[in-house]
Amino acid sequence: MTARTLMLVTNRSSHNDDLPNSLTPTIPTALICDNSLLRSGLQRILSETPFIIAEPASVAGSKRFQGLAPEAALVLIEASQNTGRVLEIVKQVREQLPEARIVVLADQFDLRFVRLGRAAGADGFCLAASAPEVLIKWFELVMVGEAVMPSAILRSIAIGTAPDQDQPLHDDMEGPSLSDLKTYKLSAREMEILGCLKEGAPNKLIARKLDITEATIKVHVKAILRKIGASNRTQAAMWASQRLPRTGVSTLNV
Repeated sequence: MTARTLMLVTNRSSHNDDLPNSLTPTIPTALICDNSLLRSGLQRILSETPFIIAEPASVAGSKRFQGLAPEAALVLIEASQNTGRVLEIVKQVREQLPEARIVVLADQFDLRFVRLGRAAGADGFCLAASAPEVLIKWFELVMVGEAVMPSAILRSIAIGTAPDQDQPLHDDMEGPSLSDLKTYKLSAREMEILGCLKEGAPNKLIARKLDITEATIKVHVKAILRKIGASNRTQAAMWASQRLPRTGVSTLNV
């Protein structure tokens, strides 16, 4: 398979005729991917978002991506195989598009690859099996300057430990057991607040639901971020989306 020239769509106003006097801001997005299932899935997931994917290129294609459009603001790179080639591509894209944000997608990551990827110029590392809403949030975070990666790696970095390099780090998308969650030493109240953060609730709404003060919520949120290795509440929400049970966690109903 040869790499194809990336022709980025810069005007989708025809898709927003139902929004008079307003055009949805678009983010020109390049996709470098050989996995047809992942490629079609991403195109479907992002079709109703500001991320406008052009005709995909191939990881196994030409040695340099000469056709990479200069207006690409986000570049998504598949890393399910041939990690050495992926690191080379990250370096090439960074050279050609120094202002673009680069996200690597894979089923799992190990800490060594993440470190090498960061050194090569990648801004984020996302699990390809994540729920659509989680992927979109990750891409949005990257676009505002955040460095994102799976929570297991975030936690390892936060507590200053390096996992076994032969053991890939990945989040269990089926959801961990309660005993797994206990390793984070989250209290019952913190679990409730995490469930609310996952739903995007502000402190005021959480405080009203749990009948405690906003100041107390802030203290709990700070403790949660420290325990799970997240740097902000958005990362905590994504962590919760991946790890908390889909049921059995407090849901907002106000």
